[in-house]
Amino acid sequence: MSKPKVVVTRKLIDHAQALLDSNKDLEIVQWDSEKPAPREWLLQNAQNASGILVMLTDKIDTELVSTAGSTLKTISSFSVGTDHVDTALLKSHNIRLGYTPTALTDAVADLTVMLTLMAQRRGGEAMAKVLDGEWPQMPWHPLLMTGPQLGGSTVGFLGFGRIAQATVKRLLGFGVKKVVYLTSRPGEGAREDHYGLLGGGKSEVPIQPAKSWEEVASESDVVIVGCALTPSTKHLVGKEFLAKMKKTAVLVNIARGGVVDTDALVEALDQDRIFGAGLDVIEGEPNVPKDHPILKQKRCVLVPHIGSATVPTREQMAEESVKNLLAGLRGEEMVNEVKL
Repeated sequence: MSKPKVVVTRKLIDHAQALLDSNKDLEIVQWDSEKPAPREWLLQNAQNASGILVMLTDKIDTELVSTAGSTLKTISSFSVGTDHVDTALLKSHNIRLGYTPTALTDAVADLTVMLTLMAQRRGGEAMAKVLDGEWPQMPWHPLLMTGPQLGGSTVGFLGFGRIAQATVKRLLGFGVKKVVYLTSRPGEGAREDHYGLLGGGKSEVPIQPAKSWEEVASESDVVIVGCALTPSTKHLVGKEFLAKMKKTAVLVNIARGGVVDTDALVEALDQDRIFGAGLDVIEGEPNVPKDHPILKQKRCVLVPHIGSATVPTREQMAEESVKNLLAGLRGEEMVNEVKL
């Protein structure tokens, strides 16, 4: 009998690569580069594959599943998000889906705090002043480069899963006074309490579910977008949402770019309707040319989707991706599996 074939769409980090290569009972077809595998290559090699390990940039759709055929048992995604995967399609074909949501929690929570501080303290604007040689022409005065601060603020979350709760753990040390959050069930608390923060007076700071997005928008000094991108959340943060935010508030997005209407955000920043923004993600990424309107906003900090970009995190994600792939092939329990 021929060996089961697995297709891997990227070169992996050394330890994970060694783990994959140690499985001599598999036929491994791999795109041996740090650059994305061409779609044509993936479709060509997916034929008769039993498993496919993909990146966030690889679309899992009818075309790919049909090309793979009836041998396909499992998809392993090197990502926390699954909006690049047609999950209903996989369910209908009884194909398992692994992903890596827990590996990047701390890294993304750290970046969320960084973006919040950068947005409030005008970090991008201040660095630009130095790089452009403008510092010598900036005599000190009491309100020079001032902005809001975390201490005494109310922080609002859209979505309150593991990453959001890990962010709250970090923000409590800055002296925030209140946390409000909105789940997919307005007015109801989070399904899981990952860090013992919720209920029964476990935190000295009130951490309360919001009844509506309007409540999050109007009450918060910092709004952190941490929800999944779905038809119901696409452009949730649009003109109406931004109009209800405080003029001194900042918006932080570490989820998916499509949750925020970029045109509406540019307009709100242009008209000083909010103070600033810190973005790890944006619609249309990575196609953000240097003349993109968002880059003209001095009080907007945009980084290129680096939420999970720590060495330990990426190593763990790579290892878990391989383990999920192997478990799916063998009918074993995955490290993290999307329940379809």
